[in-house]
Parts: sequence; C-alpha cells; structure tokens
Amino acid sequence: MTLAPLRLNKNEDHRLRAGHVWVFSNEVDNRVTPLTQFEPGQPVLIEDASGHALGTGYVNPGTLISVRLVSRDPKYVLDQSLITHRLNIALSLREKLFDKPYYRLAFGDSDALPGLIVDRYGDIVVVQITTAGMERLKNEIVAALEKVIKPRAILWRNDSPSRELEGLNRYVEPALGEVPDMALVEENGAKFEAPLTTGQKTGWFYDQRLNRKRLQHYVRGAKVLDVFSYLGAFGVQAAIAGAESVICVDSSQKSPEWIQRNAELNNVADKVSVQRDDAFEVLRRLRAERQRFDVVILDPPAFIKRKKDIKEGTLAYQRLNQMAMQVLAKDGILVSCSCSYHLHRDSLRDVLLKGSRHLDRFMEIVEEGHQGPDHPVHPAIPETGYLKAFFCRLLPS
Repeated sequence: MTLAPLRLNKNEDHRLRAGHVWVFSNEVDNRVTPLTQFEPGQPVLIEDASGHALGTGYVNPGTLISVRLVSRDPKYVLDQSLITHRLNIALSLREKLFDKPYYRLAFGDSDALPGLIVDRYGDIVVVQITTAGMERLKNEIVAALEKVIKPRAILWRNDSPSRELEGLNRYVEPALGEVPDMALVEENGAKFEAPLTTGQKTGWFYDQRLNRKRLQHYVRGAKVLDVFSYLGAFGVQAAIAGAESVICVDSSQKSPEWIQRNAELNNVADKVSVQRDDAFEVLRRLRAERQRFDVVILDPPAFIKRKKDIKEGTLAYQRLNQMAMQVLAKDGILVSCSCSYHLHRDSLRDVLLKGSRHLDRFMEIVEEGHQGPDHPVHPAIPETGYLKAFFCRLLPS
C-alpha cells in the first residue's frame, strides 16, 4: 500500500523523535503537503522537512491534532493485521494482571491503538472510537476482536462528545450479536451489573479498581458516605468489606435501582441506602443535620474539561471537598478523586490542604491512588495519566 506523504515543517520532527505520537496542524508544511488535500482518517507517511520517513499514521485535516502516529516503521499501516497484533499484545498484559476477563483491553495511544477504547465484560465487548482514522476501520476492528477474544457480542458506544471534534456522528448500536442491557462485572471479589447502552461512558469505570480495593482497609465497622456513586462500586464494596452502613448519593434517575440491585447481588442490601439528589445539596443537608461519617468517598465527574474551566472547576473541587470534610467524624477518612486531567495531582493536594486549614483540621495523606494498570500511561502523553485519588485522614487540629 502506497501512502500519501505528509511533510513536517523544519525542526518540527523533534517531538516525534522524542517519543510523542501526535502532530499538530501548525507543524505540517502546508506548502508541500496542504492539509486540505487529505480526507479525514486517511493513512499517511509522515516525513521530516528533508523527506525522511518518520513513520505512518492517519490524518484529520480539520482538527488541532492533525496526525496520529501509528508506527515508526514505514512498512506498517493501520489495518486488520496490525490491530490484531496490538490487541494481542494488550491482551497479554491484561491476562497477567487479571484472573477473569473484566478489564479495559485497549486504552488508545497507551496501547498503540490511537482512538480506540475497548472494555471487556466477559464475552461481551464495548468499543468506543474517538477518531476518524479508527472510524474508517470499524469492520477491521470487529474482525480483529473476533480473532483475538472471540466475543459473543460487541457494542459500539460511540456517543462521546469528543467525536464531534473529529467531525464524527454520535451513536450507540450493536456491532456483533445481541448486546444485553446489563452485563456482569466481577471486581475485587464482588459482582455487579453494569448498563452497557444507557450507562455512563462504556458502562463501568475499571480505572478505579485498585482504589476501591484500597478502600477495604478503612471501612470495617464504619459509617460510609459514597458521593457520585453511579452503580455503587465504592459503596457496595465498602459494605462487603465490613462497613456498618453505607449511604450512596447520585443524581441519575436510574442510579437507585442500579445500586440496590448491586447491593442485593452481594448480599449487603441491608447495609446500603441511596439518596437520589444533587451531591452538593445532600452534603448541605447532612451538614445541617450534623450527621457524621467515618469515611467519605468523592468520585465526581470531571469538573474541568478544558483549560478555560480550570479556575471555576478548581473552585468546585474546593467547595466539594470542604463540604465533605464538614461531615467527617473527628477521626475520619476522606477519599478524594479527580478524573480531570487539567487538575494536576499537586493542585488536588492543594485543594485538600486549603480545605483542612479552613476548617482548622489536621490532615495527613495516608495513600495516593491512580488508575489501574489496564489504563497504562503513555510517558509522552500526560493526558493518559488523568486519575488522581488521595486517601486522607482528618483529625482535630
């Protein structure tokens, strides 16, 4: 297959040579290879200013990230064979990590599959495509998955807002077989049902697996408050680990039903209750009622999705964490998470410190968490290391 060349400006090859995998639109030599001559998702041969090949990738002329590197060897293009090969490599890591097939199988650039997310629920697979280059290869992706893991069903969960940046439609539809509304998840010895077609993102948040396991050390005999609970993953696992009582808070219409079902699956329904309301309103109400909890878990959605949201979003994290501290017992554990890449780890630590000082409480960070190993971090792409979790002990000052 002969690929159209895409030439970079002089000295704009250093980022790729240093290990990065993206080319921005201002790095392309538009005099030699105008971006307008390419179709969205078209495979290209990336060249430096002297015409030396840097590797293959695919292009989208209408986006800030114009080119995504696929291979540094010009012989390899993104096709069914390469997707199969890289899925097999990704699978070999997951099979070392997990005894059962419940994990993120492919994490985009971190698994050398830019624009492709694959979550595995036993013999059911949920796939999310976020780039035009991958969208052109839908049939090849399905064929590769059939060869590598032989799923019973595959769901396209292509409703991410980020697709619009690539000029792609948003849709949810089966790609193979009959996809059930709910799928089984096994995690840390617990069983859950996750809504594949109507739930958040791809149904289940595998990235928090290790942090939910860490939680088990702190909850025996405790009163627990799980805020932004979604399916009750933190709260139900806290109940299984010996919590005295758990209140799960979420504003989603279906969350109470999902959480109660998951509590029943694990024989802890008598310990778990649900409050369907805005998280800030619940925290205000609990504070007014002078209720106190031994453990409070905060796992909010991203308050900072773009750089311009940093100031306002940081204030939201500040307010949330301070309110959570106000309902903590005198000797309590706060588990504070953020999936906002733009809120850096040091910034979340500062948020927690400011909150504790404002309330005149002594705080010690006893553990720090991050995303699980089925969400590997690409060392040249900080955005792939997005999840932060702090396990904080708060005491009287």
